[in-house]
Amino acid sequence: MEWENDIQQTIPGVHVSLSRVGITGAEKFIRIRYKGKENIFYSEMELYVDLSPKQMGVHMSRFSNVVNEVVDEIVRQEALDIESLAEKVSRRVLEKQRAVRSEVNIRAKCVVEKQTPVSHQSTQEIYNLIGIAVSTEEKTKKLIGVEAWGMNTCPCAQEMVRTNSRERLLAHGFSEEETEKVLGLIPMASHNQRGKGSLLIGADGKIRAEDLVGIVEASMSSEIYDLLKRPDELYVVEKAHSRPRFVEDSVREMLSMVLERYPNLPGDAFVLAKQENYEGIHSYDVFAERYGTVEEIRKEIQGRAHVTRHTSIREWLDW
Repeated sequence: MEWENDIQQTIPGVHVSLSRVGITGAEKFIRIRYKGKENIFYSEMELYVDLSPKQMGVHMSRFSNVVNEVVDEIVRQEALDIESLAEKVSRRVLEKQRAVRSEVNIRAKCVVEKQTPVSHQSTQEIYNLIGIAVSTEEKTKKLIGVEAWGMNTCPCAQEMVRTNSRERLLAHGFSEEETEKVLGLIPMASHNQRGKGSLLIGADGKIRAEDLVGIVEASMSSEIYDLLKRPDELYVVEKAHSRPRFVEDSVREMLSMVLERYPNLPGDAFVLAKQENYEGIHSYDVFAERYGTVEEIRKEIQGRAHVTRHTSIREWLDW
């Protein structure tokens, strides 16, 4: 059936452009490459375009048509990494909607087989892979990111326990030397926080998602596992208490490891590191984040400067 009027192309009642219009919550199984293998992943997508002040609306059905076309095409061809898939969808959306700017966000759940640290039991860990792409007629900018879980041990509480333990040992007749020896041998108690670390990098060069997962996990007091035998549990607890970290420490560790792992990242590349810790003894959770260009971050970590302006992800994508 042919419709006489294309309502989406009519003039709106209020003359103002819209920054992003599109669909969210589009669920698809996609085939992407991770750790050298091609696997099927469950994903959620968001697709947007800008909207002219002279156009009532976009053709929403075209968004889902693009997703179906690209996903079917990739099933038949070689699988892509998640950021290249986001770029491919973004370019196709730009063309189909005849827009000036398009944006695609893809989040895929990735299941990885791992072994526990002591008993070497097989276990499955779930990570989130993130691909973001923004396209104009002239260029496309894309980011790759990951989310991974771990645990942090509170340094402040641990120091209070250490101080209290020292005073009690001295009060019970232990010498200064004996007290320091005991405190050096026994892990100090503290409260723990399960944490979620997020790391995104925007650059032209190839960034491997599995390397970003390693950075995020290493930034926390310890990685965690779905399955733990008693020797594994002891290992994780002792590891976490031997390297206590605040939520802020995890973000700074991520940034430092990014510069070390990718020394040739250009100054205009983008990095976002975020840590959310879920408190065990408080009724609130804690959060830390740093974003900016590599140049801004290098000036602080390597140049010891204080950069007060941090480029946001929206600013970077819109450059």
